[in-house]
Amino acid sequence: MTIKSLLPGALGFGTAPLGNMFRAIPDEEAAATVEAAWDQGIRYFDTAPFYGAGLSELRLGDVLARHPRDEFVLSTKVGRVVLDEIEDPAARDLGEKGGLFEYGRPNKMVNDYTAAATLRSIEDSLKRLRTDRLDIVWVHDVAQDFYGDEWLAAYETARTGAFRVLQKLREEGVIKAWGLGVNRVEPLELTLDLDEPKPDAFLLAGRYTLLDHDRALQRLLPAAAAQDVDIVVGGPYSSGILAGGTHFEYQKAPAAIVDKVARIKALVERYGVGIKAAALQFSLAHPATVAAIPGATKPSRIAEDVAALGEAIPAAFWTALREEKLITDSAPIPTA
Repeated sequence: MTIKSLLPGALGFGTAPLGNMFRAIPDEEAAATVEAAWDQGIRYFDTAPFYGAGLSELRLGDVLARHPRDEFVLSTKVGRVVLDEIEDPAARDLGEKGGLFEYGRPNKMVNDYTAAATLRSIEDSLKRLRTDRLDIVWVHDVAQDFYGDEWLAAYETARTGAFRVLQKLREEGVIKAWGLGVNRVEPLELTLDLDEPKPDAFLLAGRYTLLDHDRALQRLLPAAAAQDVDIVVGGPYSSGILAGGTHFEYQKAPAAIVDKVARIKALVERYGVGIKAAALQFSLAHPATVAAIPGATKPSRIAEDVAALGEAIPAAFWTALREEKLITDSAPIPTA
């Protein structure tokens, strides 16, 4: 099954912020945001144990339990097991993503991509999500940003553990699809070169955006398209900096990125285009990309995302981006 045929539309909801990413979000606000997504017609929801040590899954599950299970598509991730043991969330070693969920639950998380841990992770997620099944399972963050020089060792454990378990579960009909969910292109390129196991899709966060897309265009996206491996775009607003925020790659944006965003904003204003519309529609214009899943913590943001997807953008705007070298010449642009 292709992910494209499974997903109910081009816009889903990424629930990392519901794990108290960057700030503590009241339960009521989190629930209202999920309900707003439902009310706006969004039927694909993505989460992970990593997001606040299970907090995102718990919050998402509480709301989705009120809705018929057959009416939405649900994905979560494996690679981290949440324990009952307590630790200081602010002191966790998260590689380049230090402090990301310091406001999340204090439950200890262990990185584990083995077969046994994969099955345990799925079982735990089902309980937190209050559901009897998952549609898609992603192998989470098996890349350089979390493991540095050790990333290939983590990847190899996942290849012989999580990958094979998920392929078996898909073949048995327990899940409908599986793949990798990462912030780097290299693990995905490596996976496309494998004879087995074969993923259905990838969730790629931050690497095919208006702000950062060169590397993904070179090899990954053409190879994925050739192998019918669909790409779900995570972080289409580059951690928020393309939507009025100050973060890029989940950290304070560096000066070069701030400058590039300012140049994009100048064109957005000149052509009367919404920056969210430009970001979302750019990410979805490549034939390999099938959906984008921006995150949100306020109900109003969901309505903005839905409107951005349908906004009319003049062709002259995309031409101007190319002329100013703000998007790569080979990047497909949306057509009216």
